[in-house]
Amino acid sequence: MNLPQTDTCAPRAHQLAIEFTGSGSEYFRIWIVNLLLTLVTLGIYLPWAKARRLRYFYGNTLVGGEPLGFHGNPRKMFKGYVLIGVLFALYSAAGNFSVFAGAVALVLVAAIAPALLRASMQFRLANTSWRGLRFSFNGSQTAAYRAALPLLVPGAAIFVGLVAAMYVGVPPAWQSLMSLVILLASLGVLPWLFWKLKQYQHNNYALASLQTTFTASAGSFYRLLAQIIGVAVMVFALPLVLLAAWAFSQRGAAVGPGLFTTAVMSLLPLLAMFSVFVMVKPYLTSRLQNLVWTRTRNNALYFLSDLRFKALLWLTLKNWLLIVLTLGLYWPFAAVAQARLRLQAVTVYTLESPDLLVGQARAMEGDAAGDAAGDLFGLDIGL
Repeated sequence: MNLPQTDTCAPRAHQLAIEFTGSGSEYFRIWIVNLLLTLVTLGIYLPWAKARRLRYFYGNTLVGGEPLGFHGNPRKMFKGYVLIGVLFALYSAAGNFSVFAGAVALVLVAAIAPALLRASMQFRLANTSWRGLRFSFNGSQTAAYRAALPLLVPGAAIFVGLVAAMYVGVPPAWQSLMSLVILLASLGVLPWLFWKLKQYQHNNYALASLQTTFTASAGSFYRLLAQIIGVAVMVFALPLVLLAAWAFSQRGAAVGPGLFTTAVMSLLPLLAMFSVFVMVKPYLTSRLQNLVWTRTRNNALYFLSDLRFKALLWLTLKNWLLIVLTLGLYWPFAAVAQARLRLQAVTVYTLESPDLLVGQARAMEGDAAGDAAGDLFGLDIGL
């Protein structure tokens, strides 16, 4: 991965290491209370549970020795959850009424999704602080819709396909062909969509007058997709090769295979799919984090991310094994371990003294954070 041009200044830059001080045992107590109260209240407690979780993780994330803070109001977050719930209920009801009504509802939900994205980013950043300074998100509504443009390609294909199937009477062969076209269109625009969304997000993070820019190209996301497909094919192919080798070895055998051997071999396709999930996700997570944060910068600071795939893979395997063995009770310990690995792989470099940088930002902050916090719904949808 090519480093930003300012990396040549790294020896003269001020380094702000990121440290995560949380522990699994501490978070377990928060997690179990959140889980129980969410179940007892039939999900109503979910925004309060999320606020407690974010306060814990933010408060234990130290940037240059200073913790982040989360100040979101759970009551405002509850309004956002109600809005999302109403939209989902309307979409489900429309789908039960007719296929066409469901398609129309899907289009309407997609039409307001960029506005919801912007509101969520505004809420999250305006309620995040460092050294007493609130962050903000400066993305415009127009830019949010431009970022979502790639969704129109598969969305339009799906809508046209539904209309054609209902009113034109498309033959089954053509329906299969349209499904293939929609799938290829979705895969084709997926890296473009990710790039547009990350560009929208990382071009608009701000701390007072300091605003980041995103320098990654769309081509880097297409290269990442090609790497992901290559890894998935290799991982998926290994168990299938073993299955084919076993089948070939049984040719002409006088005695059939034992029951245990047959059972193991019949599970190999499932093992192949599970291997793809377990191994490809850490690869995608590590590569995407390194790409996105290493390409986020401004004139005063920049980021370097060095999240190693091997370390994340072994941690993922360990976490899943212990989660299964403890019937899910290891989940909070796994969340803390993964947060520590991912956060501590990132380092912030400033070309000015952190104290001077904060002083300049404090002088220019004004009412920016208060304005950003005044979004319509107080929406936080977990982005």
